Amino acid sequence: MVFEAVGAPILTTVCDCASCREAGRRIEALPGSAPVLDADGGTSFVLHRKDRVRCTRGGEQLKEYRLKPDSPTRRVVATCCNSAMFLEFNKGHWLSLYRNRIPGAPPVEMRVMTRDRPDGAPLDGNVPAYATHSVAFMWRLFAAWFAMGLRTPRGIDGTKSAA
Repeated sequence: MVFEAVGAPILTTVCDCASCREAGRRIEALPGSAPVLDADGGTSFVLHRKDRVRCTRGGEQLKEYRLKPDSPTRRVVATCCNSAMFLEFNKGHWLSLYRNRIPGAPPVEMRVMTRDRPDGAPLDGNVPAYATHSVAFMWRLFAAWFAMGLRTPRGIDGTKSAA
């Protein structure tokens, strides 16, 4: 499985939302799966514009998973090794690539959705942490969308649906 991302990422973040944690547990339960969740239970992502990411090899091995059949968010896994590759909000203009799948990934810039962390779960304190999606997070997404002419390109094709 080979992906190519051109240009600088929009943002590198850790998401602590309940959905990312549940999806991570489900994907990690697949036979032979690579880790999805960080040691503290968060999920690290590198966000890129959709128009700057493409699958150059192995697209036929991508399979989508949704927490619920009508969920607007899908997680996409490489079936050859059951490794999580990216998360896509269908109406969004970005892809959230799983950071642990990217050799030499940039450092995490912020943590979001910390209000969903289990009670008492400590934060490492090395990066800014926000209870929800911060203004800085939303601004970076909007700036990328504006640079794209306020259009939302299609995501990576070739995925098969799964429950």
